[in-house]
Amino acid sequence: MATDTLKSSGTGAGGAAGVRRLLLDNGALTALIVLVIAMSALSGDFLTTDNLLNVGVQAAVTAILAFGATFVIVAAGIDLSVGSVAALSATVLAWSATSHGVPVFLAVVLAVATGVAAGLVNGFLIAYGKLPPFIATLAMLSVGRGLALVISAGSPIAFPGSVSHLGDTLGGWLPVPVLVMVLMGLIAAFVLGRTYIGRSMYAIGGNEEAARLSGLRVNKQKLAIYALSGLFAAVAGVVLAARLSSAQPQAANGYELDAIAAVVIGGASLAGGTGKASGTLIGALILAVLRNGLNLLNVSAFWQQVVIGVVIALAVLLDTARRKAGATPLAAGTGGNKGRQAGTYALAAVVTVALVAATSLLHTGSSSATPKFGLSLSTLNNPFFVQIRAGAQAEARKQGVDLTVTDAQNDASQQANQLQNFTSSGLGAIIVNPVDSDAASNSVKAADKAGIPVIAVDRGVNNATTATLVASDNVTGGELAAKTLAQKLGGQGKIVILQGQAGTSAARERAQGFANGLKAYPGIQVVAQQPADFDRTKGLDVMSNLLQAHPDVQGVIAANDEMALGAIKALGSKAGSSVSVIGFDGTPDGLTAVKNGTLYASVAQQPSQLGKIAVDNALKAVKDQKLPSAIKVPVKVVTKDNVAGFTG
Repeated sequence: MATDTLKSSGTGAGGAAGVRRLLLDNGALTALIVLVIAMSALSGDFLTTDNLLNVGVQAAVTAILAFGATFVIVAAGIDLSVGSVAALSATVLAWSATSHGVPVFLAVVLAVATGVAAGLVNGFLIAYGKLPPFIATLAMLSVGRGLALVISAGSPIAFPGSVSHLGDTLGGWLPVPVLVMVLMGLIAAFVLGRTYIGRSMYAIGGNEEAARLSGLRVNKQKLAIYALSGLFAAVAGVVLAARLSSAQPQAANGYELDAIAAVVIGGASLAGGTGKASGTLIGALILAVLRNGLNLLNVSAFWQQVVIGVVIALAVLLDTARRKAGATPLAAGTGGNKGRQAGTYALAAVVTVALVAATSLLHTGSSSATPKFGLSLSTLNNPFFVQIRAGAQAEARKQGVDLTVTDAQNDASQQANQLQNFTSSGLGAIIVNPVDSDAASNSVKAADKAGIPVIAVDRGVNNATTATLVASDNVTGGELAAKTLAQKLGGQGKIVILQGQAGTSAARERAQGFANGLKAYPGIQVVAQQPADFDRTKGLDVMSNLLQAHPDVQGVIAANDEMALGAIKALGSKAGSSVSVIGFDGTPDGLTAVKNGTLYASVAQQPSQLGKIAVDNALKAVKDQKLPSAIKVPVKVVTKDNVAGFTG
């Protein structure tokens, strides 16, 4: 293991060779030190107590998941289901405690039992069903996520207040998620280094057949190993949901990849037999420092993914170089290197503090009169939000505002991290387009507590105070969409509705508007309503499926243009001829489809105006000017008859 399980095969090396050996034998730790120093030099906001605590909080969920994944990877397995199991466990807790009145203690037990049960199923399929770990856990990934969606009906569920304290701080400054991460790390280290099952993991990962021949009950051990992974996933899910004050059925989507990356960066081998909890923790911290630092440096969200991928590749290459240089893994619990191990960490701490202190001098006395704002968008994979960004950036340049834009990639947890980074950076104002209106509440409360005004754009924030909400009138827009389609069909016909992403105020308000508008047309029959998450590909898939059951559909209302364009693709030649489709947003692609006649109409918003107005009101909020609770931007139904005159 790169951090603390390796012993150099060289003897008598001194000077430069000794330093080289130290760096090679502790590749992940070296990478973390370099990253901390680099971020301290590049950003004056990185090396603050609040921000460093943010890094710990942001690493917590990934680290806890990764500790469980370490057990599996050490045993030469893989677990792709940990993200889904985390979401399922949190959903079970919230559903049982909030919706069914189960005592919170029993609800927590049910959540943990859910994670353990999922792990046992994985272990049974692998040990006794002889399925490859990749296939068995891939199946559980789908089953776990599906069950979370079924239990929650696709909507977030409020988390019990007593459990939500896991997302709070002790003494007003020490985050509870960090404490849980440390506790779970100590448990993982104890299991790996001091227990029979831990030794079994290394034996199975080193040579499964040899372990079997030596009398080890490999199948039973695999059951226990995957059960432990499920238990750690359940704890991670509870911590994540506590941070967001709600159980999100789509939470932790893709987190299994971060967990595996943290384990590998920390020095474990996917071939099995090596790995330790301390290395995994360092791997998780590397990912958290990267994301935090790149946010502070205003690096494009798209480039952030590239950078993180490169770092993962470099970490593995460094580990390969170290192995070729002659470093030899030691078995867990080996006592001969503990003094050297402690010395390595002490030396690393001293070097880091000294270099960071030196680099911090670069920012001493540096200040700017330029207002600094942060804009966190739910996604930049949708043209509507790209236009909001463009409008905000144009207005920021005009007003002399330094605007940092981040992309949450439709991940409520990632957005919470971004908002925390904005808050710890001491920005003048924050503009947020929430992934989920409930999940953003804790982060907005923290910004409000820090005296930073928050402007919500397009979607509101529940259970928190914002300076104002800049949004289109979604309810009125939904009513206009329903009325327009009903009139096109002459008040008679079968239609389907493609709903937006569950949990967002825009999805709820537009759905309410559709329902209100259709009340006046009893001859219109809604034969199906399905969510497609504001996504064009999902709109295509959902519409294709609905056409199998309802081939005689005559109209489609989509909660945004992206889903409408997907539906048009599924309808083929029917779109604009036998089936009328109405979208929402008035995006460039949507307006082009209106011109071409495949999209009958779009309830057009003015996204660039939303961005512009949000920046203007953020400036007013910074100057303590009184703002209305909501600023509604008018919507307009755009058809082929008036599209030429619509400028957006």
